[in-house]
Amino acid sequence: MKKTVQLLICSVLLIAFDQWTKYLAMTGLKDPIPLIKEVFELQYVENQGAAFGILQNRLWLFVIFTLIMLAVLGYLYYHTPAEKGYGWIRFALVLIISGAIGNLIDRVLRQYVVDFLYFKLIDFPVFNVADSYVVVGCCLFVLLYFVQKDKVGQVLQTLEKKEQ
Repeated sequence: MKKTVQLLICSVLLIAFDQWTKYLAMTGLKDPIPLIKEVFELQYVENQGAAFGILQNRLWLFVIFTLIMLAVLGYLYYHTPAEKGYGWIRFALVLIISGAIGNLIDRVLRQYVVDFLYFKLIDFPVFNVADSYVVVGCCLFVLLYFVQKDKVGQVLQTLEKKEQ
């Protein structure tokens, strides 16, 4: 029960922050705003695709895929032990779940995802806070796989047991 409450509180806060930043972008970003000249700027983009703008206008595909991934991630989170050594694993899962929900909200309510963070220096595709959650959460999970291989392996084995 405690893990569920932690997941809900953390996710609600992260999703609220993501949605707030997207609201600010939608209402205040008419023209790009350079934060670091020629390096990083705020730029409003409506992305109807996936990461890097691929698979444009495939809303139903993204919704279905996201719901499946949320079910898998929720299952993993629920089956991650509440013990102290598993906190970072739970945190990585919370980041990924929150990012997925943040972008799912956009897709369902707007039929596009609001992106506004742009690394102009390397012409990196415009992204948002929810995307950052997913990337940081995935990178953390992979890093933890190498640092805490036994614990991450134990969590991932819960999926194998479910398949049998």
